[in-house]
Amino acid sequence: MMKPLLTTALKFTVVSFALMVCLLANGQNSNLVVDKIIAKVDNYIVLKSDLEKSYLEYLSRGEFNQGNAKCGILEQLIVNKMLVAKAEIDSVLVDDADVAESLRRRMDYMLQQVGSEEEIEKFYGKRLDQIESELFDEVKEQMTIQKMEGEVTTKLKVTPSEVRKFFERIPRDSLPYFSTEVSVAQIVMDPKPGEKQVNDVKARLSSIRDRILAGESFSDLAKLYSEDPGSGPNGGELPFFRRGELAPEYEATALTLEDGVISEPVVSEFGVHIIELMEKRGNTFKSRHILISPRPSFEDVKRAEMELDSIRTLILNDSITFREAAKEWSDDDFTSGNGGHFTDGNGSVKVAVESLDPNIFFTIDTMKVGSITRPLKFSKPDGKQSFRILNYVSKTPPHQANLGQDYQKISDATMNQKRAIEMNKWFERARKDVFIEVDGEYDYCDILNKVN
Repeated sequence: MMKPLLTTALKFTVVSFALMVCLLANGQNSNLVVDKIIAKVDNYIVLKSDLEKSYLEYLSRGEFNQGNAKCGILEQLIVNKMLVAKAEIDSVLVDDADVAESLRRRMDYMLQQVGSEEEIEKFYGKRLDQIESELFDEVKEQMTIQKMEGEVTTKLKVTPSEVRKFFERIPRDSLPYFSTEVSVAQIVMDPKPGEKQVNDVKARLSSIRDRILAGESFSDLAKLYSEDPGSGPNGGELPFFRRGELAPEYEATALTLEDGVISEPVVSEFGVHIIELMEKRGNTFKSRHILISPRPSFEDVKRAEMELDSIRTLILNDSITFREAAKEWSDDDFTSGNGGHFTDGNGSVKVAVESLDPNIFFTIDTMKVGSITRPLKFSKPDGKQSFRILNYVSKTPPHQANLGQDYQKISDATMNQKRAIEMNKWFERARKDVFIEVDGEYDYCDILNKVN
């Protein structure tokens, strides 16, 4: 229900989905690690559990090297604390609202992978708001690290000459071999509930409001009827939020209420609410609500399909580009900003075919490059039905890396090397400003001689 939403059902990156899983799973199994402080960087600490869960994330990616992986991971954890410590010294700050928005996107991604809020809560034995609360500080630290690295490397650029020299230094027998890659874009159209469905929900919530005014418990009715999986089980209560952090319609209503007054039904992008303001505290406020989301009718579903088909016709008639249409109309937050394109971990629109959703892979397998499908019905992870059109933009056959086909990948690798060199220079300067101590258990890693 929030703009940076506390609960993902109501409408990334540095922390991966795998890392989020490891962070939370570690919380479930913390008794397996006898925790202690293994490193200090100024006022910041690295716990043994931090090392273990980062090692689990490393293993989850299937990465193995010939050196001591844990030593490398511990070194990186200490470097990260150096970045956070220096960010504090240099007043490089990350706003909590930005953290909340980033966390909301990451939780949405987790939802897509797992399938439903209930499955996430069942697996971890915690409510979504508890999970998000535990992850908030982790995400804030990661964003601070990212911002501090940006401060150090923001002015770096690579020239075509540097990219070519980087590529030419790679031994021919060490060049990577890329599998088939494709560029695919989508426009998603979610069926929107019509006026009748919205009015029916308003009437239902008005009836619930009347019951509260007649003396029934708001908390009990929220637990019984609210469809917000984060706040519903908690009697509809949300934590304190600042102005600008919740859906505008919700916030505008909540802040005009007198204490103890229940609002009339309020429509936001997440559904219909009745709201009670519980407390104001400076620029923050605490509220509770009951949320019910209208369901699209059969006519609403057909209307969405027809609207998407009309958009496809506009594209085919060259009245608008696919990219422009995706940015304008697509309901998929993860691809609309990229003109509808699916991207890999580095943001490239060329993705390995094996990384595609199987349904998308089997669809494009029957298409010609350059073609656009008619609206296709599909199920989202939460079970809701939607429509999409797919644009099969390009296909690159399996090949050994070369400048012609893989310039962007090679350019990214060149930039990564340049960033690493710049960060090493920064560490040489920054190490004089922070205190570093490592537990004797890890003397064999010789970390202090590397970062000091």
